[in-house]
Amino acid sequence: MQETILKSWQDEAWPIVKSTKPLPMGEGVIDETAFNTIEIDKVFDAVNCASTTVGQAVLFRSLSDPSNDIKALKAKQDAVKELRNNQKLKEQLEQIVDSAAANEKNLHLLLFGEFLGAFSQARAKNEIEGYGYKQYKNGVRFIQDFVGGIQSAEMPSGKYLADIFNKIKSFSESRYYSLMEGPVYFVEGKITSKEERGDSYFPVPVVFKPQIFKPVLLGSILGLLWLISLFSPVNITPSMRTFAVFLGPLLLLYFPIVGGYDRDNCIIPLRNEYKKAEPVAELLDALGQLDELLSFMKFADNFGHDTVLPKLEDAKHHRINLTSAVNPVLGKGNSDYVGNDFTLDDDKLVLLTGPNSGGKTAFCKTVTQIQALAQIGCYVPAKAATMTVADRIFYQVPEISHLDDGEGRFGTELKRTKDIFLATTAKSLVVLDELSEGTTFEEKMEASSNVLNGFYRKGNSTLLITHNHQLVDQFAKEGTGVPKQVEFANDAPTYRLISGISRVSHADRVAKKIGFSKEDIDNYLADSK
Repeated sequence: MQETILKSWQDEAWPIVKSTKPLPMGEGVIDETAFNTIEIDKVFDAVNCASTTVGQAVLFRSLSDPSNDIKALKAKQDAVKELRNNQKLKEQLEQIVDSAAANEKNLHLLLFGEFLGAFSQARAKNEIEGYGYKQYKNGVRFIQDFVGGIQSAEMPSGKYLADIFNKIKSFSESRYYSLMEGPVYFVEGKITSKEERGDSYFPVPVVFKPQIFKPVLLGSILGLLWLISLFSPVNITPSMRTFAVFLGPLLLLYFPIVGGYDRDNCIIPLRNEYKKAEPVAELLDALGQLDELLSFMKFADNFGHDTVLPKLEDAKHHRINLTSAVNPVLGKGNSDYVGNDFTLDDDKLVLLTGPNSGGKTAFCKTVTQIQALAQIGCYVPAKAATMTVADRIFYQVPEISHLDDGEGRFGTELKRTKDIFLATTAKSLVVLDELSEGTTFEEKMEASSNVLNGFYRKGNSTLLITHNHQLVDQFAKEGTGVPKQVEFANDAPTYRLISGISRVSHADRVAKKIGFSKEDIDNYLADSK
């Protein structure tokens, strides 16, 4: 079960969007290395249209830990479709979420704010001046308004949305909602709601309401002062004695004593309860989930290319079929971006060749990024998309060995490949960017062949980026690998994926582009004389 956003914020000084960390290898769909290589951070930035901080945090959590539950993903897709088809419900949710976005800082301040003291002035967003009455009332009102908005909205028909609505509505029956409504009783050091206290008539030491003027307390003080004035030796009327002699000084003490007591013994303990309460955490997650769904639709509407909710199928091994697929990061707002078709069905191995800077890596990131988006229930940038749900998404790139590895570059990369291989099943998607670097050509051929055959026998989908066309020849001849290449025309990349094997690298073109060709080196040496 995923950690709630509020729990991920417990050790933070202020709520942050990117509070979720990718899970270790084997525990989630994407591990930390794949997270970084696939550039999930950039995918989030491209997709993120959420209005609230908690909505953005939920979206980032989804991308950091995509689901591999096809039933749950289809339910999430159905929720998006329901909002598309029910304009009234969509508009109601947009109003609720927009209102939450405008006011959620009130809840953040209540839960995470730093109290400065009665006479200090707040200068930062996380600072609370005074005794905290205003911040407490605004914070709990945020929760009450959100729950009230959902209670008055049209009830969805789909399970995903209905479950979210029911969770929010049930919060109104919780202990924490009762505490927010007040009054709050402090009995023997314990915080008690009105419902928990019931019809008890036993005296209660403290009753808390978020206001400094307390009629009962003030009345008691005035009554006491009146009695004192009756026995005062000063020869003035009782009313004058009360106000002139006692009331003024006592009022100077009243505010810091009462306000300080309420802050330290009522407001801070209550906010600590709310901050650690699972029902409050689930309520905020529910808000984030609603905002996330709306974000999916905003992303699709503003991406600039065709987008589609992918068709998810169940199969014994991973499959993917994309029509005019566009990179979610590079294609956003770029009308000239070239889309590509891609199919990996019964063929389990695709070997991708082509000159440097031809788009091989960008295409493989497109496939993995689209797979990740599909597994959070989001639209994907393509005209059509059908795929299975991957239980793991791996992406290996060449790694630099460390001094303490003891194995060199070849050993460092082979360790990562081994870890991926052992964690992979037939339902996994694996991208390998070159294999067996740091050794002789003959050993590279043998080691790469052994590794690719191993993945092929496991039955997962494997994409290999390579310049080793001899290796591709071998697998194409055996009929176990599908050769693809990035197209070049007039010595320039078209960024289209076509069938075949590229046998050139265009290294000279890249060297000239960056100013380090043979001619450039000769010129540098000549100039240095």
